[in-house]
Amino acid sequence: MQLGILDMILNAGAMVKFVMFLLLAFSVISWTIILMKHKLYRKAQKESRGFLETFWKCANLAEANRAARKVDVSPEAAIFRLGYSELQKISKSFTAENGAEETLDMQLATMDNLKRTLRKAENIESSRLSKALPFLATTGSSTPFIGLFGTVWGIMTSFQEIGLRGSASLAVVAPGISEALVATAAGLAVAIPAVIFYNHYSNRLAAIESEMQSFSADLLNLVERDLIAGN
Repeated sequence: MQLGILDMILNAGAMVKFVMFLLLAFSVISWTIILMKHKLYRKAQKESRGFLETFWKCANLAEANRAARKVDVSPEAAIFRLGYSELQKISKSFTAENGAEETLDMQLATMDNLKRTLRKAENIESSRLSKALPFLATTGSSTPFIGLFGTVWGIMTSFQEIGLRGSASLAVVAPGISEALVATAAGLAVAIPAVIFYNHYSNRLAAIESEMQSFSADLLNLVERDLIAGN
């Protein structure tokens, strides 16, 4: 069966071969993205679990920052590093301008700046984790039509062959139509995995984004609690 399908592809017309080559390119890129995302999400979730366990055991933010610098894929660790860096900048700025005294306005400004920084960090991490996922959606929606185009073109060629030979026997019609139908089957074979894994990774990304938002809220609460306790 595999040899027969290969023979049909090799014996197909130039346009059908081009369609098959295009579908092959979509398939290779899609499976590359699928495997890369599997590795990335698995490592990100593993590192995040380890970082969060360490984070809640840390005595202060400086210790948590040292733990965050030991991981490079965890989105929560990246959010914390950016938030901690912003806190350091704000603290140095206020100390340089007003000495050691810290007013309520400064505390409110600190929280506002930190909220914006954490939202920015969440967006950066979401963009990083979702990179290349739209290609899977594009593959799932477009490749069936690309394969169908190859089929229609192949059938048109078969009918032209019928006209040239002046015969509509099965021996004349069947080879060309079977070669054309392979393009539709190939389009579906490329599209189905792309759609399945796009939905799968979209759900995993939504769960990761929810965890990032929860961590940002917890970090804001911790910082706000420290500010209140300091008064």
